[in-house]
Amino acid sequence: MTMLSYDKPVAVNGQGPSPSASLSAGYQTMASSPKTARISAPVLSSGALSKPNGVTSNGSTTLAAAQRPEKDHHIWLVTGPAGCGKSTVAKYLASTLHLPYIEGDEYHPQANIDKMSAGIPLTDADRWDWLTALREASINELDKGSDGVVLTCSALKRKYRDVIRVAPYFVPNIHLHFIFLKAPEEVLLKRVLARQNHYMGANMVHSQFDILEPPTRDEIDVITIDVSRPAEEVMAEALDRVLKTMDGISARSLRQ
Repeated sequence: MTMLSYDKPVAVNGQGPSPSASLSAGYQTMASSPKTARISAPVLSSGALSKPNGVTSNGSTTLAAAQRPEKDHHIWLVTGPAGCGKSTVAKYLASTLHLPYIEGDEYHPQANIDKMSAGIPLTDADRWDWLTALREASINELDKGSDGVVLTCSALKRKYRDVIRVAPYFVPNIHLHFIFLKAPEEVLLKRVLARQNHYMGANMVHSQFDILEPPTRDEIDVITIDVSRPAEEVMAEALDRVLKTMDGISARSLRQ
């Protein structure tokens, strides 16, 4: 099977490599989760506008319609180690912004869940299909017509984040964002110890910190938030930064 290599970091937010034949081939042949079928990225161009959108009776597009910027679509990936509050923050954002929500843990195959329940850390090989399934699930929501989607995924290593970064490569008006929830290991350990009926045990917190690669300065698509504070403060900051990010992108689109 042809697979993309994730050992080299990809560039971020439009600075990635051109869609070469090798990248295209790798993208098309990556394995997908049985929970999601492979779907094409949404066609969001203005090339096929209906009459209300500026097409004249003879089929030509009016100048105003031709100059109208394409609508921006956003994928918000809430990331971080176990216990950081990914689901809490992601559900809040999805509810407030009226966007679909994808719980990343639900896309793990049973073999992964069994390993984590037994306290066995996942390997890179365990994660590739899971990450690909999450990427495709998010594109699927956009393909249904949603303005955006919010999903959770630990995305502990840069190369895991790079798997998701493939999503907008061929559709420029899809914007991918990571919201990295940061806290000391001891804080997250206490939170996990207090949880009930979750397969992720407290011993997994340390193993996740062992492999954690916090986002670096050049990962400009990442919003980092300190979550060693009350949940209300964390959610308020997350929403504020999401709204400011969307406003900034909308402003740039209007200037283009």
